Amino acid sequence: MRISIATDHAGRETKLKVIEFLKYCNIEVIDYSQINTPTDDYPDFAFKVGKSVAQKESNYGILICTTGIGISIAANKVKNVRCAHVSNPLDAKATRLDNDANVLAFSSKLDFEQIKEIIKNFINTEFSNEERHLRRIEKIRKYENGEYNEL
Repeated sequence: MRISIATDHAGRETKLKVIEFLKYCNIEVIDYSQINTPTDDYPDFAFKVGKSVAQKESNYGILICTTGIGISIAANKVKNVRCAHVSNPLDAKATRLDNDANVLAFSSKLDFEQIKEIIKNFINTEFSNEERHLRRIEKIRKYENGEYNEL
């Protein structure tokens, strides 16, 4: 498994711990924010990770910023990315099971033990493939391609 990861300056220390954890789990890591500065902008990193996942260079992406919100919004602008901002392990499991999310975003302020559980749930949960979830994801894909008009 290969995971792309990035953060803005606010999540650098958390990202380094996450990379160490992923490597301990024998997961290959691509770091798209090796250099951070106080003036960096999270969209740049979100787009890099999003493209990596969308182009199948990595299986999943992980994004970190102060809240996880802004970076998740930016990542979702990349076609074929379904980035979920989560704050607990249950959300991480649910977004894989129901939404087939391929990018995970969270706050750098979370407790690291909780972050580890979030990551484990995210990468170890398979998409359910239930018809209702497949239908909803297909609507998102069609909307991205300009092929779907909402109700």
